Formats: sequence, structure tokens, C-alpha cells
Amino acid sequence: IIEDSLDGQEAELLEQVGLTENLVLVCDETTYDALGKRIEANLSKAQRPVTLLTLDHPHADLEEVEQLSRKIRSFGGVVAVGSGTINDLCKHATLQNQQRYAVFATAGSMNGYTSTTASMRLESGLKVSLPSHAPAGFFVDLEVNAQAPSYLAASGFGDCLCRSVAQVDWWMSHRLLGTPYHPSAYVIQEKDERELNARAAGLKAGDPEAIGYLFRVLTLCGLGVSFTGVSNPGSMGEHQISHYIDCFAGDRHPGTLHGQQVGVASLTMARLQRVLLAQERPPVMKPTRVDAAGMKSRMGASIAQQCQVEFEKKAFAEDAMEAVNARLAEIWEDLKAEVQPFIIAVDQMEAMLRNSGGPTTFQELGVEGDLYREAVVHCREMRNRYSFLDIAADSGLLEPFADQEVV
Repeated sequence: IIEDSLDGQEAELLEQVGLTENLVLVCDETTYDALGKRIEANLSKAQRPVTLLTLDHPHADLEEVEQLSRKIRSFGGVVAVGSGTINDLCKHATLQNQQRYAVFATAGSMNGYTSTTASMRLESGLKVSLPSHAPAGFFVDLEVNAQAPSYLAASGFGDCLCRSVAQVDWWMSHRLLGTPYHPSAYVIQEKDERELNARAAGLKAGDPEAIGYLFRVLTLCGLGVSFTGVSNPGSMGEHQISHYIDCFAGDRHPGTLHGQQVGVASLTMARLQRVLLAQERPPVMKPTRVDAAGMKSRMGASIAQQCQVEFEKKAFAEDAMEAVNARLAEIWEDLKAEVQPFIIAVDQMEAMLRNSGGPTTFQELGVEGDLYREAVVHCREMRNRYSFLDIAADSGLLEPFADQEVV
């Protein structure tokens, strides 16, 4: 439900999704002040008292999920108030407990509200998307969310903007390697995406109509993941760059949000795709080099071992690479034509991201140049998802491209 105001409707909305008795309200201090306090008061007025659980600076990791699942296990249902971290924690903890939950948004900062995955940091430090379940209800009060700091909406817009480059990557993987591809995720959001892009500047201004279209696209992005069963529709090369920064920046991490990083990484991927697709002949790839020692040095032994297992699934030895090169040559002209409807021009993407108030360069993110270059070059080692990063790397083009990105 996305409306201008949901003030006073909370009890009725929760009843519609079967959450009526013995409820726990999960917030942090910020989201309690933004909306949780009002929900608590209105449920009390409706004679539906709720137990308050305020988390102290929560982080989306499995240890915190375990702690939360123990605290909420005795309740009949969970009401989450927040955005990424609160939603993912409640989503995964209620899955473990086989409980139902609903979420009231406090910011349009990410597209995971309605997805069936939860973004979690493992004990090793590796950030992954884990199978989870969607909320029984997702409720957006636009008056509340329009008051959120504008950088949060810009972050959500960055998470939406990646659709173009993710779709190009995913379609290429499908045509080249035969990996599954599901267009439904894109069909359901196509019209709303156009409306959102036309109102990008309104996000910075807190315009409720622009915020409304942002939440429509964020919702449909999440449903696309639910419908297809995979996060590929909005998570390919650009998300790998962001994940690398989150996992390995350490003390060098500037504190930027996932969506802000995805927005900048999407521009990088758009430029890389433009360079490769402009070539008359397809790049010729050499057998994939799995640099186990280098991965261990960059990632640490535990994460490197996990990532190497995934990376080797898309690594091609000499005979296999000959077949891949032959296939790429066969489809190259068709592929270049087929992806054109998916593409948003880089300059247009950059202008929309800037108008939304989001960073457009690694400098504006506050990420050091050598770290950003490292993320562009090595992020493909983290995941078994084939993108134009892999084509560029195996054809010797990725490192020179990355050098230009950080000039």
C-alpha cells in the first residue's frame, strides 16, 4: 500500500495481512522517531497494544539475525519499521521462526522491501544475498518518507538506475552461455521506471509524487526478484563492484550506502559496455586466470576460499574458451542490436543520478582511487555471475579500462 498518509490506518492494514494479536514492533532509534512512535500510539488507540523492541545500531549479519530471532520467537507477528537493515533482519529472523511480518518503510533507500532475498554479511565478512521470504504487507506513508534525508532517496534511485546495465549483462550471459533469463522482472516496472526517471530531480526536493514513483519501482524491483527467484534482474556487474567495496574497504570505507555505490558503479558498467559493444568485432578471450594467491592476499584466506569456488564455476579453460569465443563471434552482431532497447545513454544516466542528489564519481563517494580500481578489476572474482566484466578481463581490456576510470 502506497498512499499520501497512512496515519490511523495501521491497525486495519495489519489486520488485512493477518497480524492482529501479540505483535512486536521492531525499530531502531531513528526509525522509532520517524514513524514507530506513531504506529505504537495508533495501535494502542485501536486497542491493539504492541511490544516495542528498539535495536541499538543494528547491522545486517547472521549473528544479529540469531539474536533477533530469539527475542521475537514468542510473538504472533512482527511489525518492522525501517528500510534496508531493519527489513532484512526481520525478514530473515521471521523466516527462521516461521513467523509472518509486515514492514512500514521509512526511506526509499533500497529495492529489497518486497524481495524474497535478504542481504547479509556472513561471519567471514562476505556479503551475500540469502534466500528468505517477502513480507506479508509492505506499507508506505509518502508524507513520512518525503521527510527522510534526500540522500536516502538518491540511494534508492541509484539502486533502480542499474536496471539498464544489469539487463544488458544478464541478456549477454543468456545469449552467450545459455544462463536463464526472465523478462517478467523488466516488463512489470517498465512504465513506472520511465515516470520515475522523468522525476529524478523531485527526489532531491522531497516531492511526494517523485517519492511515490520511486517506491513503485522499488516495490516492482523486489517483486521481480520474487517472481524470477533470482536477483539477477537488478544485480550484475555493477552490484559486484559495490559488494567488493563493502566487503574489502575496511577502514577505507567512506560510510556510503549500497545504493549510492551502485549508482556510481552503474555508470562505470555503462561505459564499459559502451566500449565493448562499439567494437566491430567481438573481443577475443584467453583462458580465465584464477589467481588464488592474489585473491587470498586481497580478500583474506576464508573469503577467498568461498569466492574461488564460485569464481571457478564461470572460469573457462583453453578448449572451453575456444567454444565461448566461437559463440561470441556467432552472435556478436545480433547481440549488439538486441541490447539496444535496454540501454540508457551514459550521459543521461549521469544527469539523472546527479539531479536526484546522488554521487556520480568515486571521488564524490569518497572512495580512494586505488580501491575503486581494485573493485572494478577484481569484483568479478566474488560471484558466479557472468557479466561484461568477465569478457573485458579475459580479453585483456579490463585493467586498461579501470585505469581510465580512476584518472
